[in-house]
Amino acid sequence: MEFLNSAVGKNITFVKPAYFIISAFNGIANIRYYFVFLCFIYIFSVVGNTLLMIVIILDHTLRGPKHIGVVNFAFTDLLSSSALMPKLVDIFLFNHHHISYNDCLAFMFFCLTFFAAQAFNLVVLSFDRVLAIMYPLHYQMRISHKLILSLIAFFWLLAITIILTAVGLLTRLSFCDSVVIQSFFCDHGPVYRLGCNDLTPNRVIAHLASVLVLWVPLAFIVGSYCCIGYSLSKTVTCRERLKALKTCTSHLSLVAIYFLPALFIFTFGSTILPNARTVSLSLATVMPLTLNPIIYGLQTQEIKESLKKLLKVKIPIEKTAQKHP
Repeated sequence: MEFLNSAVGKNITFVKPAYFIISAFNGIANIRYYFVFLCFIYIFSVVGNTLLMIVIILDHTLRGPKHIGVVNFAFTDLLSSSALMPKLVDIFLFNHHHISYNDCLAFMFFCLTFFAAQAFNLVVLSFDRVLAIMYPLHYQMRISHKLILSLIAFFWLLAITIILTAVGLLTRLSFCDSVVIQSFFCDHGPVYRLGCNDLTPNRVIAHLASVLVLWVPLAFIVGSYCCIGYSLSKTVTCRERLKALKTCTSHLSLVAIYFLPALFIFTFGSTILPNARTVSLSLATVMPLTLNPIIYGLQTQEIKESLKKLLKVKIPIEKTAQKHP
């Protein structure tokens, strides 16, 4: 076959494809409108996350450790949406289904690294909420900018290490049968299952990565809120409990929209039709990138107040400029 570059050894033939073919959403009527919708989702995600970062950076009162975590979360969302959605639209809206071997691995690395970083960012924000509610009088002493930045750097390094290992192990595979990836992007599972030699290392790292990126963060977050619930149960008044819980609503919303769809799809994916599973998985991947800035903008009181102040400052300046051209 012309698209396969074969290196033939004495006892083994290693087959490295020149390209892969990404195949998904087959047979769905009017699917092009879905990708037009994704274009608007991408624009909204970029604008929303950029605006959220600008608001926090410009307002000098938003300089707490939590706000560093929020900026990092918005920045990760921006990178994640930029890594996935333009290429997704290019593949399926403009029918560029062929992707070179090296480009596919790079596409996979960046997408999965940013997805993993999102989960770890939720752990950082959860850690901040636990200390803020359980130790309100000692919060400033226990958590600092240096600690939050150290956690963020550690989790970025962890995400890069996990995904780089998973992607690196793909280079040992020989693809001697099919080069068609049954997914909407160069996903790790559908790619390594195309290999025709020993898949054990790839299977092990796939399971290990899912545990480290999905289950461990979720377990930590659930444990954190169990601690928060226990701490609030000792609070005297119901009003104080509600006040403390309000500071967690934005984080809980993010946890729900990030983890619940993924858990549902991976748990019941085998019972869902392939096209329905692909559409659901793609929506579960892209929608949190758009909803995150809305959630933090609408549910975090201090960010809403900061945005109002910035708009009030901007409007009088524009009126003054119109009066004195």
